[in-house]
Amino acid sequence: MNMRKKLFLLLMIFVSMSSYGWDAVGHRVIAELAYRNLNAHTRKQVDKLLGTRGIVYFSSWADEIKSDTIYPQSKNGWHFQNLRSGMSDADVLDFYHQELGGGKYLFYVLDSISSALKAGRSDADQLKFVVHLMGDFFQPMHLGRPEDKGGNRVQMRWFNQGTNLHSVWDGKLISYTHFSYQEYADYLTDKYGEKKKQVWKMSIEDCVLQTYHLQNEVYDYQAQGDGNTYHYAYRFRESLDWQLYTAGIQLAKRLTEIFK
Repeated sequence: MNMRKKLFLLLMIFVSMSSYGWDAVGHRVIAELAYRNLNAHTRKQVDKLLGTRGIVYFSSWADEIKSDTIYPQSKNGWHFQNLRSGMSDADVLDFYHQELGGGKYLFYVLDSISSALKAGRSDADQLKFVVHLMGDFFQPMHLGRPEDKGGNRVQMRWFNQGTNLHSVWDGKLISYTHFSYQEYADYLTDKYGEKKKQVWKMSIEDCVLQTYHLQNEVYDYQAQGDGNTYHYAYRFRESLDWQLYTAGIQLAKRLTEIFK
């Protein structure tokens, strides 16, 4: 392989990775939390499709198959939804419901695949997509701004290494905790377990607003110009934990509704 081809391959890998939502650990945390909070009937149904704990082991599958031709459309918008700055809550919810009417982006795709799985209940790939896209739904840079491609064009430093805002939220904040996915799920269960009923009762509209509000907080903090990594990790640790926990419980809720 000549040098030009090698550089092209590396570029394609970088572009692909930069559009992931959470890293593999983040998606496993969410799926692990969901699995622990499924009732016996639902757990039996998801295990039947993907194998025991399969929703955990296949939680990052939807990112891994972006380079495959089997679902070429999945890399052109399924994993994100652009939300511009300055939207009121009413604007966000109006936009959300408009998107459900059709499109190729996260809101529509997650809803349509969930509905298809509920109708058929026997498509393993649809289940993998639901597990993964529910995670992406709670990554604030996957509900990021169109002008910077969800933070991919916002350059920053992370412990003196160059990166971008999207990558920080995909994995660097999670890696900073030094938890395995099971340790992180244990930690979040201990931290927020008493709030499970509250999170279960949240509507999908509540979740859209929660993630959009965090998106605004992230951009507002970025505008302050504080380049200290320790400050950044401390500022957003609680938000990161809450997003992951909410995503896990909401995924359990969605799967329970699909397989009831």
